[in-house]
Amino acid sequence: MALCDIGITGLSTMGGNLARNAAHKGFGVAVHNRSRFRTDDLIRDHGGEGRFVPAYDIPEFVAAIARPRPILIMVKAGKPVDDVIDEIAEHLDPGDILIDGGNSLFGDTQRRGKALEARGLKFIGMGVSGGEEGALEGPSMMPGGDPDAYARVQPIFEKMAAQVDGVPCCTYIGTDGAGHYVKMVHNGIEYADMQLIAEAYDLMRSVYGLDAARMADIFAGWKTGDLDSYLIEITAAVLRKVDASTGKPLVDLILDEAEQKGTGRWTAQNALELGVPITAITEAVFARVISSFKDERVAASHELGGAKPSTLAPEDAALASIRDALYASKIIAYAQGFEQMAKAATQYNWALDLGKIATIWRGGCIIRAKFLDRIKEAYADGWGEKNLLLAPYFRDGVARCDDAWRRVVALAVQNGIAVPAFASSLAYYDGYRRERTPANLLQGLRDYFGAHTYKRIDKPGSYHVRWAQDGEEIKTSD
Repeated sequence: MALCDIGITGLSTMGGNLARNAAHKGFGVAVHNRSRFRTDDLIRDHGGEGRFVPAYDIPEFVAAIARPRPILIMVKAGKPVDDVIDEIAEHLDPGDILIDGGNSLFGDTQRRGKALEARGLKFIGMGVSGGEEGALEGPSMMPGGDPDAYARVQPIFEKMAAQVDGVPCCTYIGTDGAGHYVKMVHNGIEYADMQLIAEAYDLMRSVYGLDAARMADIFAGWKTGDLDSYLIEITAAVLRKVDASTGKPLVDLILDEAEQKGTGRWTAQNALELGVPITAITEAVFARVISSFKDERVAASHELGGAKPSTLAPEDAALASIRDALYASKIIAYAQGFEQMAKAATQYNWALDLGKIATIWRGGCIIRAKFLDRIKEAYADGWGEKNLLLAPYFRDGVARCDDAWRRVVALAVQNGIAVPAFASSLAYYDGYRRERTPANLLQGLRDYFGAHTYKRIDKPGSYHVRWAQDGEEIKTSD
């Protein structure tokens, strides 16, 4: 029997569907799972879809793959990845390739790559986005690590990836942890995008009294315009779903506690380290945290006073304002994410091609959206590291939505509706476009209590006031 083109270990939903995807594209796939039943289930249910070679121990698994062996690991991030790497690596030959396709922290990927390089093995950390459906039909794939290793798997991954306008949604991202870093930021943008949609839903439900069916129609309508995206599409689908046992909209029966796997939090933490203000993403993370305080929120709802929602007539103009606020805030979230990647490229010495990243996010991934074409075009026009807000398409789009955006945030505040992503996006926009901020006072205060010095606008150098002494200003450096 001919040796397989690739091996995949870890056959839960994502791993199993990626194995089927590769087989559908004509590749031979060696499949393995620690729990034998998953391997048996895959072969029983889908063995006729392509050439699979089941393996039930690591030596058998490794022996079934053509050299240099590419092995895709699809297990939970963290220690399980290290455990699988340690288990497989001792059976590999120099030049063989291990690929982590999970949501690993990019720092772990950097560490693993160095350790495996010392053993003569190659390593790829690859972000995969698209969920269950994308893994099977074609995801967005973000591989980073050893470039020679990527050359070996490039023909496989480019065929497995989603295709948009004949272009695969897969490209080499950069060295060491770059692939997992870009996937992390992708997920951060996803957090913000989802939170913005949730805030639009909350306003329509709480202030305008719309039911799920009506909101489903509204979101479906929004998909035909500038907001065209996968998340808008599935929002309409979720809102339209009716619970079979009660006849009520399913969304009304889902507990209001949003879970998270950590990638959004990692994005916010890293942005703080880089000094990048990703306000929309960070507020989306905090919103999920607050949602988890269900018992406290129920108690507080009876104890704390404040504005209450009033039911207003859902006029078309009011709903259009929510749409515009959502669109403007979405632009902010993407601009912040791309700014973070630009800063990371400098910090970690990665040659990130932001235009290519926008290109591979146009299909397969969760945040795929119509205006990623516009981001791709901006970078094709030589946008470099400049903030996307300054690109004409996005500058003009935000300007068009400005009045509606402010009305919606004010409406939410007046009615006691929390819109942290809408409001923080607007605050970022207003802060970014201010020629002069109140940071001059902040620096004066810092100098008063900590002698941190300050610069002046009318002459060069750094200065300090001897506040607690004679109050005299002194020059501390030229």
